[in-house]
Amino acid sequence: MRRCVLSGLTLFATCALQMHGAASPAASPTPVVAAPVATPAAAPEPLSPTLPADEERAKRALESSPRHAEWVDVALPGSPTKLRTFVTYPERKDKAPVVIVIHEVYGLSDWIRAVADRLAADGFIALAPDMLSGFGPGGGGSDSVASRDDVVKLVRALTPEEVTRRLDALRAYALGLPAATSKSATLGFCWGGGRSFAYATAQPGLNAAVVFYGGSPETPDLARISAPVLGLYGGDDARVNATIEPAAAELRKLGKTYEVEIYEGAGHGFLRAQSGREGANQRHQHISS
Repeated sequence: MRRCVLSGLTLFATCALQMHGAASPAASPTPVVAAPVATPAAAPEPLSPTLPADEERAKRALESSPRHAEWVDVALPGSPTKLRTFVTYPERKDKAPVVIVIHEVYGLSDWIRAVADRLAADGFIALAPDMLSGFGPGGGGSDSVASRDDVVKLVRALTPEEVTRRLDALRAYALGLPAATSKSATLGFCWGGGRSFAYATAQPGLNAAVVFYGGSPETPDLARISAPVLGLYGGDDARVNATIEPAAAELRKLGKTYEVEIYEGAGHGFLRAQSGREGANQRHQHISS
């Protein structure tokens, strides 16, 4: 296993991909020369230069980003529904690994898109799908649902089989992009963190899975994991953290890689709410593996 020491939570995906032998993002990407455009709004002051914007700063971070981003509709085999996805690209000369960013139980949001943009800044092609595509009113997605409570209900109603089907379709699309390498990872938060972990049990071609405060799969499913997994958890999140040790024990027995980092004093959702818990949500340490 290659040793890596990284600061900044979005860079943990780099660590995971390096652990599996993937090409890492360029250290100093060369800017792409583009036609002059209107000067974007001033970027919000980040809480940390190595972290994505928090929820409060996400929209302004997106508006000020210099990176190319676009919306795509990814075909789902056997279905007229398309998976609405936000894609953002790094500025680099060579091809980039891809990271699928799986949203929280609150659906696709500006904050999740800002996480994708930060990953692109770190050298990845980042794709943030709206997993509710086609399930909202009139066949819409997250933004068609009237209330956050209704979004939560719809997200929780998604079956594991449907989630895997959608992630498989998106991964195939991503790896087919001309600017992409053959390496892929998932990175998810809360509900999406659990889905990132679960997808590693369902997709043998996955190169890495990053789990932000999401529950672990059932023990029998862990034998199917081949990708290294990184789990990042708040110390004050007993509900989720109760699932860590059973998974860790089983994966150790199986000889699989599962790196765990617990941030003492941080609560659930610490990356989105970085100002919370009197600063504990933003006190992140270096890791090594």
